[in-house]
Parts: sequence; structure tokens; C-alpha cells
Amino acid sequence: MTRYSGIIILSCLLISLSSISVRTGETRPWTHQALDRLKHGQTGLPRLTPDPDNPPTAAKLALGRKLFFDRRLSLNGTLSCAMCHIPEQGFTSNEVMTPVGLLGRSLRRNAPSLLNVAYARHLFHDGRETRLETQFILPLTNPKEMAAPSVGHVLDLLTRLTDYDGLFEQAFNGNPPTVQGMGQALALYQQSLIAGDSPFDRYYYSSETNALSASAQRGLTLFSGRGNCATCHQITETFALFQDHRFHDTGHGWHREYLRQHPSESLTIQTAPGVFIEVDRRLIEAVSDPVPADLGRYEVTRKIENLWQVKTPNLRNLTLTAPYMHDGRLSTLSEVIDFYDRGGFPHKGQSPLIRPLGLSARQKSDLLSFLQSLTSPHVAELIREARSSAPDS
Repeated sequence: MTRYSGIIILSCLLISLSSISVRTGETRPWTHQALDRLKHGQTGLPRLTPDPDNPPTAAKLALGRKLFFDRRLSLNGTLSCAMCHIPEQGFTSNEVMTPVGLLGRSLRRNAPSLLNVAYARHLFHDGRETRLETQFILPLTNPKEMAAPSVGHVLDLLTRLTDYDGLFEQAFNGNPPTVQGMGQALALYQQSLIAGDSPFDRYYYSSETNALSASAQRGLTLFSGRGNCATCHQITETFALFQDHRFHDTGHGWHREYLRQHPSESLTIQTAPGVFIEVDRRLIEAVSDPVPADLGRYEVTRKIENLWQVKTPNLRNLTLTAPYMHDGRLSTLSEVIDFYDRGGFPHKGQSPLIRPLGLSARQKSDLLSFLQSLTSPHVAELIREARSSAPDS
């Protein structure tokens, strides 16, 4: 069985189990559980403050989930938000470095995980958006992504789709589909994807001394000390977001551009999980567009000091969200650790926080154990909620 077929089988199983629970009345509606998370949060994460302009309701959550999975909103009816942010793959896309857009077009950056996106102050790797309520417009209308001609076109479609009859009205005090309603519903559903209460959280915030292995405990000490990781991936006394809401040049973006301008004669291509072949670059260039430049945060600010900078990612649930870095170029956490251990790719402008660490094999193993302890046991619940009904219905 391939990894891809296994994911499909798991998705179908989760849909079936969810349908059974609804018919038999064994569990509360998923929206009630999501509302509980939004209200109370989870260990290790701060409680969210409700937006007075968008108070959480079950009707909005259900509408947001439906919009998130609806492929009909794309130009040719094949793509949805969930096609790049796959629930069973950490609400990102594990199978490819960067997602596949409309008609097979390759996108430029890795799909960020949506787990705990409620706590992000900036969205997209370069931080070009700051509000979930408006974030959806860019991928919805991007010609390489969902490629809708306009948001107005999508609103017209929603008024014609009979399975949306009354849903916006129920969620928004009788109002028909609007841009604001779409954004608020999608934002609320994504904000409900809270995944804390990891082994680290139980150890650090609930004083469960056995929640972390000895190796993970040593890794935490390394993470907070010599490794200097916690400077950007911050841990506080009351919660840990593992991000600083800032942008940094680690050397990775600069090196990507160096490789783009100095291409090798052949490329290593992944044809299936774990299967790689060498392909002559000329063959690839004959059937594909040139590799685009990626200038990071500079594309938003146009300030030279922001060249190559990207947003500090949230490290929670890393075991579920490969591949890594903003372009998905690193496949494993061990590769990420090696990257930072050697000090990135030193160049003028690289953050002074990135420097060679000289870690031993044991220290790298301990650091990996700690990173693995950041995975929430509640992600399975989020997957079940996501698959509570079939897409486009």
C-alpha cells in the first residue's frame, strides 16, 4: 500500500465513523466540541479572546467547514482550501514540497499548517496578510491556485448552489452570502483547529514529570539553552506558541536563490514517497516554467533589510507537518536540525542568531526527541470533525 492510498482509506474510514456517531447519537455535534476549544483552549496555549465582530456560533463553524472543503468554488471545480491543507497531513500537504494548483501548476511555497493558526499575527510565509477573515481572498483568486475570476463570481455561485440555501442567513442574522460572511465563517473554522496538550505541555505546564522521556528533557534544556532555539520559538511561563511573530533570514532563502541562479545540470526528482531519480535539467525546462525568484518579506515591504526573511513558524505538531522550510526543501526534522547545527548558509545579511552549534549525535537525537514531544493528541479529533460530512455537500 502506498502512503497516498493509505491516506485515502483513512479519510474514508473517518467519514464513515463520523456518520455512524451522528446517526446513533453517541457524541455531541462536532461544532459543540469546537466551540468548547474556542472558549477554554488547551494546556500550553493561551485562551482566545472572542472577536466581538465575529462571535463563535455552531452555524458559522459548520458553514466555514463546508466552504473550506468545497471544490466548486475554484475556477474548474477541482480545488478547495482542503486540497492543500489536508486534515490527515497536519492540515498541510506532506506529499509534495509545494502544493499543486490549478491544472497542475506548481506553487512557489510550502503550504503552512493551519494547526493553531488562530495564534498567528501574520499569515503566509512573508506575512502579507494579518487577518484570517480576509486571507482567503488571495488563494481563492490566485490564477495558480483556486483561480476564481473574482470574489463576486464566487458569491454569485453560492447564491445558486441549493445546498447553501439558508446557511448564510442562519449564520449571519438573515444576511445572504457576502465577502464578510465568507471570511468570518472560514476564519472561525480555522481558529477552531487548536492542538495543544502535548507531552511537553503536560510536563512543563501540568508538572507531569513522566510526560517527557529523559532524552526529550535533555532536548528541552538544549532547545532553551545552547541551541538558542527558544529565542525565536518562544516559551513563556504560562504558554508556548513557539514563535516570536517576527521575520528572520536564516540563510535558506538566500541559498535557494543562489541555486536558482547557478543551476546544476540535473535535478533530483521525487516520483513517489522515498523514490528519487536524476533528470536532465534541459528536459524539465522544456516542459515547465522557469523557477521563480522568492525574495521573502522584501516582497511585502520593499525594504532591503527584509530580503530573504520569512516568518518564524510555529513548531507545534512538527511530526505531522513535513516537509519543512518555506519551500518544503527539507524532508525530515533531522535535516532541519543539521541545517541549524551548521549555521545555515552564511552570507551578508543573515541573522546573527544563526550560527554553528557543533552538536554531537546524542544532542541532535535529544533535540529531535523534544521536537517530537510537541505533537498534540487532539489532532485526530480535528480530523474527525473535518470529515464530519463529505465535501461539496
